[in-house]
Amino acid sequence: MKSTALFLGTSAALLAATSAIAAPGAPSLDPKPASAATVAAQRAVAARLPAEDGRDADFAARGFIATRADPVIRNAAGKLVWNLASYNFMGGAAPDTVNPSLWRHTGLLRKHGLFKVSEGVWQVRGFDVSNMTIIRGQTGWILVDPLTAKETAAAALELVNQQLGPRPVTAVIYSHSHGDHYGGVRGVVNEADVAAGKVAIIAPAHFMEETVSESVIAGAAMGRRAGYQFGGALTPGPQGQMGSGIGPALAAGEITLITPTDTIARTGETRTIDGVPLEFQIVSGSEAPSELNVYIVPARSFLSAEMSTCSLHNILTPRGAKVRDTRAWAGFLDEAARTWAPKSDTLISSHCWPRFGTGEVVGSLTAQRDNYRYLHDQTVRLMNQGATQAEIAEALVQPPALAKEWFNHGYYGTYSHNSKAVYQFYLGWYDGNPANLQPHPPVERAKRLVAALGGAGKTLATARKAMATGDYRWSSDLLSQLVFSDPANKQARALLADSLEQQGYQAESAIWRNQFLMAAKELREGYKGGAISGQGTDMIAAVPTRELLDTASTRFDPAKAGGRKLGINLVLTDRKEQASVELTETTMIGRMTPLPSPQATLTGPRRLLLGLLFMKLPLEQLEMAGLKVEGDRAAVESWLNALDPVPAGFPIVEP
Repeated sequence: MKSTALFLGTSAALLAATSAIAAPGAPSLDPKPASAATVAAQRAVAARLPAEDGRDADFAARGFIATRADPVIRNAAGKLVWNLASYNFMGGAAPDTVNPSLWRHTGLLRKHGLFKVSEGVWQVRGFDVSNMTIIRGQTGWILVDPLTAKETAAAALELVNQQLGPRPVTAVIYSHSHGDHYGGVRGVVNEADVAAGKVAIIAPAHFMEETVSESVIAGAAMGRRAGYQFGGALTPGPQGQMGSGIGPALAAGEITLITPTDTIARTGETRTIDGVPLEFQIVSGSEAPSELNVYIVPARSFLSAEMSTCSLHNILTPRGAKVRDTRAWAGFLDEAARTWAPKSDTLISSHCWPRFGTGEVVGSLTAQRDNYRYLHDQTVRLMNQGATQAEIAEALVQPPALAKEWFNHGYYGTYSHNSKAVYQFYLGWYDGNPANLQPHPPVERAKRLVAALGGAGKTLATARKAMATGDYRWSSDLLSQLVFSDPANKQARALLADSLEQQGYQAESAIWRNQFLMAAKELREGYKGGAISGQGTDMIAAVPTRELLDTASTRFDPAKAGGRKLGINLVLTDRKEQASVELTETTMIGRMTPLPSPQATLTGPRRLLLGLLFMKLPLEQLEMAGLKVEGDRAAVESWLNALDPVPAGFPIVEP
């Protein structure tokens, strides 16, 4: 194993800053260096890291062909979407402000460009948080997971055509229902070619339903929380963002979507696409509720989309999602290890770097299987003995037999967070203690706790004492109560930012680091708000009308409708669809059938309906664009006024 000195670069200047963190007086809103407690924690991490055998460095670099000459990718308006040079600051020993394990990991993830994986298979890595896999067909390219954004996907395909020779795209495969695996589709294909049958779009069963559920229905809340998870407002650097654990960061470009033309429903289904035979494994319920893996038969390559990567994954992401089935996840890994691994020479995924050699493929899948199975079984064992989420998270430690493999480390998911998710999967949020059935909401609870502790001054003094001893978990708990009881308390805000910052520095998980540092930034600078919804116009345009109406119903405020009952028919001329909306005293119900006696009927192309429901454009403006309103116009206005706008941001680390 490399020596501790190689990982750590402790300096007297950083240690001297410890007193500044705990000192009273005017609050400093500047980022702080690593405290003595953080330096000690980083040393402890370095001492227990696995031996460095060079395999990951080899695998991450193997097959490199080329990368872009210009590292900056911009959109049509000239706005920065991606910068391949963002992590060029890395090199040498880990600074004290970065967990040494995470420093090593991000140093491997930052490699970017076009890489050959096996005969007829390549990947573009480092152009986004995810990878784009390229398979050579008889006449064109088969692309798996076209990144998050239209611009980065187009840049990736441009690099492919430059280096391998220009070819048309004949098929796109979405491995699963997360935006970083389909969002760049319009950067690589034209929808007219899809409609004409020139390009196939293949996805797992229920892809559209799950995409709508996550990115549209819950898109506003999830988008705001994703900003914390991926460190959206942080600058890459030793005191800032250090990747996402499974890739660099999320591209800032346009998220697009084209509806699939073919779906895979069962494990074992096959397709021959542009002359290339493919086998599929359905793994829905593991990393995504709709997900598939691909075995590329002639290349002897198994693409384990996001079921196995270079990190322990999340059973429940901090941004929020449907909780995942850890037992099924381990089962899918076992199935892959037994069925496809023995006949695979390479293991690739839609994040991270490949693993080469049949032994590596089998070993990686089985070791990750054991990691998820241990996490599941031991959480359930403790749960059935009466332990709560917090107690299990504190007690459950990854055993050395699993921790010896770098890819089992928690650069993305963590044992602490995941054990709570397993508990939630079976028992929900409630721990069985009636005292926790109806606690006061955060602000009221905080006011009572601060008063019980003896007031703001005493609470602040206790938190400072905890900070001085490096007990950041306790200090941030106390200081969070102070901030929620009085958000204007500048001392509490500044000290809470300092406490969270040190926890971010110590985190091995990139996304834990991002959340701590994002919270510190917002406490120091204030939350500035702004639109964060994942409901891009292109995605909404691809969503079926019934799903759109269900989404709009989640923004219906019956109080604004005054309890009025009414019905409105919708005639969508471009799609030849007829739909309706019924308002009861309490709910809005959308149907794909007309009502027999509506108060009003709206007729026009669906884009005008989208303008009404999602952009909240004035009715008069849409009438000028061609929308026809028949019947009770006041009924239409009443309905539209009762719909909340698509939500923007909201505070997280303060009330």
